[in-house]
Amino acid sequence: MRRAARGQDCTLRLAVCNFDPDTTVLCHSNFLADGKGMGLKAPDTAAAFGCSACHDVLDGRRPRPADLSLAGLEAAFRAAVGRTHEILKAEGLL
Repeated sequence: MRRAARGQDCTLRLAVCNFDPDTTVLCHSNFLADGKGMGLKAPDTAAAFGCSACHDVLDGRRPRPADLSLAGLEAAFRAAVGRTHEILKAEGLL
């Protein structure tokens, strides 16, 4: 699944999105409900295709846009996971 992210459009589409498929990677959830914990990465099924800018916000390396709450970020991430799963299913990878 990680390799499948290369060249894909960002599915996170946050306000900071750079819309550059050359920077897209598989962005794993940072939410405890998805299995994220100290030293633990969430599984690939709890991940979305995201550009470098959106990934930085999701991982906390860049601040959330002022109008985006943590709940809003989680909702955007959940929607992006759904879009990513649709793409992966169409490609026979999920």
